[in-house]
Amino acid sequence: QVRLVESGGGLVQAGGSLRLSCLASGRTFTRYAMGWFRQAPGKERELVAAIINSGSNTYYRDSVKDRFTISKDIAKNTVYLQMNSLKPEDTAVYYCAASRSSSLVSSYDSWGQGTQVTVSS
Repeated sequence: QVRLVESGGGLVQAGGSLRLSCLASGRTFTRYAMGWFRQAPGKERELVAAIINSGSNTYYRDSVKDRFTISKDIAKNTVYLQMNSLKPEDTAVYYCAASRSSSLVSSYDSWGQGTQVTVSS
């Protein structure tokens, strides 16, 4: 079992920045990729960014490219999401997830509890 705990959400004005953190514990060696998802009220959960555990391959959805950066600190078992130039449409609950596949965009089966990000206009 993999346990994921997010932190770093909050309220920020448009154009501001936040950094989310996800601390992983447990059987992390059984997971091949880490991702950040978000879910806004009334919308489906969507994959925002992902990173392979071994190597540097990453994925970003188009709407966050050039604004968000995913990174990892293996020694700390932590994945980060640096979010810059935030927009009101980035407002959502952000979830950290771990995938049992190296595809980056599928097979996520371990989830954190989520952290709220609110961007005011």
